[in-house]
Amino acid sequence: MPSSSAPPVPALQNGDRLTRDEFERRYEAMPNVKKAELIEGTVYMPSPVHASGHGEPHAHLMTWLGTYAAATPGVRVADNATIRLDLDNEPQPDGLLRIDEDAGGQSRISDDNYVEGPPELIVEIAHSSAAYDLHDKKRAYRRNGVQKYLVWQIEEAQVDWFASEGGAYLSLSPDEDGQIESRTFPGLVLDVDALLSDNFDTVLAALQEQTGTERHQAFVEQLAHQDDED
Repeated sequence: MPSSSAPPVPALQNGDRLTRDEFERRYEAMPNVKKAELIEGTVYMPSPVHASGHGEPHAHLMTWLGTYAAATPGVRVADNATIRLDLDNEPQPDGLLRIDEDAGGQSRISDDNYVEGPPELIVEIAHSSAAYDLHDKKRAYRRNGVQKYLVWQIEEAQVDWFASEGGAYLSLSPDEDGQIESRTFPGLVLDVDALLSDNFDTVLAALQEQTGTERHQAFVEQLAHQDDED
């Protein structure tokens, strides 16, 4: 008699061309796989990461984002969360900041606990400028309305911070103090020089100084007011 059992779910393979639904089906059937992304319809499965080349920089940026979120009610931080952007793109960025939907944010949490829609800020760690973070993934983020996109290029010792203006990404430059501040998230300041010099205590000190300003507190009140109206 023919078997009535369902056929096995095919394993994800780097370079597969899949729909988003099929990507999710295969990914969920592989609990041993910790990170896979669908970018412009192609599956990317990164290799294991090194401590100094990814692990430590990742931890530093997540601490920076988490410190800001802790001081800013209405803003959420996530580490390696899968995002449903569109039918061809389901990335799993290194980090993100998003404004709560109830506070006026442009993304939401789905019933099955995925981020749906573009977070306001996405952060990636890239080995070099040749990485897909600065090419296919960057185009997908821009097209889907991610307002701010930060990429730390490890090999080049460079931080690129892109801001969406008129449908294009413009590169932001540090000020005379070596810092960049987000216009979407008032008080979110990154001391680029300190970050690249491995002076992370200075990075956090610069951030904490700005999260105590009147401008930042006005943003917190704005988010709370939006939440109250909803």
